[in-house]
Amino acid sequence: MLKYTVKRILLAIVTILIISAITFFAMNAIPGGPFSKEKAPDPAVQAVLEARYNLDKPVGQQFILYMQNLLHGDFGVSLKTGREIATVISEKFAVSARLGGMAAGFAIIVGLVLGSIAALCRNHWPDRLIIFLTTLFVSVPSFILATMLLLIFALQLKWVGVFSTSNPNYVLPVISLMLYPMSYITRLTKSSMLDVLGQDYIRTARAKGVRESLIIFKHALRNALIPVITYVGPMIAGILTGSMVIETVFTIGGLGTEFVHSINNQDYPMIMATTIFLAVLMVVATLVSDLIYKLVDPKINFD
Repeated sequence: MLKYTVKRILLAIVTILIISAITFFAMNAIPGGPFSKEKAPDPAVQAVLEARYNLDKPVGQQFILYMQNLLHGDFGVSLKTGREIATVISEKFAVSARLGGMAAGFAIIVGLVLGSIAALCRNHWPDRLIIFLTTLFVSVPSFILATMLLLIFALQLKWVGVFSTSNPNYVLPVISLMLYPMSYITRLTKSSMLDVLGQDYIRTARAKGVRESLIIFKHALRNALIPVITYVGPMIAGILTGSMVIETVFTIGGLGTEFVHSINNQDYPMIMATTIFLAVLMVVATLVSDLIYKLVDPKINFD
């Protein structure tokens, strides 16, 4: 277990370094720069700005300098606002994490419940209804679902207020963000539950007279969680950083929105910091989900 964990941590560090290098060199290959505007600045002023932020140096040297600062915990400052990037990420991530945390929690709970119901009611109307709805939610793009919810429930029926900083109503954003992962978890749970319910040990438990509820929750559902956990780890990391589409539709100023603005402004330090932050979350979530396998099924041997 310890050997596996150390190996995965080392692999995670290498993965983050590769992602950082690809992101850095790719964004520097794009024409233009953070100080490019419709009206070109004075060449002397631009030269001073580029020298201040090391943009006058070769790209390889810029990358080395950036990684050296990063190892000392310095994410740098935004080239557009001049604010500390660590502070910006902390503020924006708090908004995205609140939205993403609620969406992820509801997606997991509702997905597991609906998937279990669909598996237990196979080929009956609850199963057909659940599969129809989940297929619909998976097929329709998130920005269309978010726009429809906003138009119907906020603007026409006026059941829910429009999101604002003074009135942060998370109902519609959470529903919009949770529908796709909830539908995917439902389908995963159903297929995994059907596979487990057909195993010999389930038939043996029923033959021994074990209560059906105990069979479902202790044996079937627990063993059916492995594929769900595999998906949930990266899903939580992605959803916690905020959905760029959902945040844009509901004008939520989270980390996803900040990432889009940094790309549009070619704010190199902000792009790098956000990408590394997301990569770290994704790697950590994947590692944690892998380690949870041992808790769900003690028979798993990492060695």
